[in-house]
Amino acid sequence: MCALAVGLSACAGPNYKPESAAAAKPETSLPVPSVEDMTRDQADYRIGPLDKLNITVFGVPDLTTATQVDGAGNLTMPLIGQVKAIGETPNSLASKIAAALNQRYVRNPQVAVSVTEAVSALVTVEGSVIRPGQYPVVGRTTLLRMVAASGGPSDYARLSEAVVFRTVNGQKMVARFNIKDIRGARATDPQIYGNDIIVIGNNSGRQLFKDLISVAPALGIFYQITR
Repeated sequence: MCALAVGLSACAGPNYKPESAAAAKPETSLPVPSVEDMTRDQADYRIGPLDKLNITVFGVPDLTTATQVDGAGNLTMPLIGQVKAIGETPNSLASKIAAALNQRYVRNPQVAVSVTEAVSALVTVEGSVIRPGQYPVVGRTTLLRMVAASGGPSDYARLSEAVVFRTVNGQKMVARFNIKDIRGARATDPQIYGNDIIVIGNNSGRQLFKDLISVAPALGIFYQITR
């Protein structure tokens, strides 16, 4: 029998229930993802000002370089000079650089671009998480991934109150999501973009209850707790 203590009920059953998993297809086992599946999120990232990149030209060490996109969204490469990088994905930028090199300097160059630091795309995570702060976004990311990057929810987090603030075309917008529903596949995990602000709510009643328990032995008071 579940115990009810200070108005807090802990009689919840399992969060994941296949019959209510509307946001994903329930399976008894998961197939192995393809290479494209595993790298798609990173490949979709759009390069921005001040991002740091590694550019590799295979077989031409002198052209392999670590560089940073300038404030106007450009970078400078040996032989070909200035290249517009802003808005490009790593793959599309690699193709652009390869095409420029192929015109006069290197025959059929093989170029790879990787983002080492996404300075232009930061997400702020604060509220009831272990490590509030700003975190870089490289590729496609989601609410659960950003909460995990911040150390996960704290003991006092209100999981039904994950609020995301976003500015679109100069207009500030806000939406609320339920982390428990996302974890249970009852709701989709929303995509998070650079400059978003995530605030995880605080269950003040639960924190007060835990504070009371911490001093209960000194008061000679005992509670039965079922979590």
